Amino acid sequence: MTGTLVLLRHGQSTWNELNLFTGWHDVDLTEQGVREATAAGVTMKDAGLNFDIAHTSLLRRAIETNRLALSAMGLSIPIERSWRLNERHYGALQGLDKKETTLRHGEAQTMVWRRSFDVPPPPVELTSPEHPANDPQYQQLIAEGLDASLLPATECLADVLVRVLPYWNDVITPQLQSGKNVLVTAHGNSLRALVMHLENISRDDIVEFNIPTGVPRRYQLTDSMAVQSVEYMGDQEAIAAAAKAVAQQASGKA
Repeated sequence: MTGTLVLLRHGQSTWNELNLFTGWHDVDLTEQGVREATAAGVTMKDAGLNFDIAHTSLLRRAIETNRLALSAMGLSIPIERSWRLNERHYGALQGLDKKETTLRHGEAQTMVWRRSFDVPPPPVELTSPEHPANDPQYQQLIAEGLDASLLPATECLADVLVRVLPYWNDVITPQLQSGKNVLVTAHGNSLRALVMHLENISRDDIVEFNIPTGVPRRYQLTDSMAVQSVEYMGDQEAIAAAAKAVAQQASGKA
């Protein structure tokens, strides 16, 4: 029997709070983010969930959210981390204020950069400190055999889908098919890519799909990975309000 899958976006980060494009920039959780991560664990525990393995990106906000959620559940399980679950790289937008970017470039252009399926923002230069090739963590991965050309200078959602799917197909899917319950703690866009794939959401509709921070999304899947059921766990009115807040950030209206 296929295991249960839960997708969890990290709790609010310091750059979420400042309304900045974060991408691969490694930032911490806010106090609210810590509360969200812990509350997600309590929600999952109260629902009777148990996990056999967890996956996170290499970014602290996802790693810490995962740790806090599992701690609230009283679980100590194997955790696998992959750069393929990292947030989308926002290229030259990383570190910029979302509202100011909208005012400068217009809502339409900013929405294209932020939410379109196949239009990336302008890239960073290879010499930029925002390029992963200049980060010791990814330099170590290159030394261990990672093809440096896979590290992005910018990404659209289509690019994120391309890098996430091999990890989904080769690592997570076999675990689910073997009956393991799996928790994936990652980011707004890496999870949007997975949701798009799992739920067969169109390129147009994914633009309007928003994932709130700290809210578990539970899936029951068939052996062929078709979705039998999917739901956000927790207070549905609060979840709807949180998703609306994400949408407002995306449009620069927050």
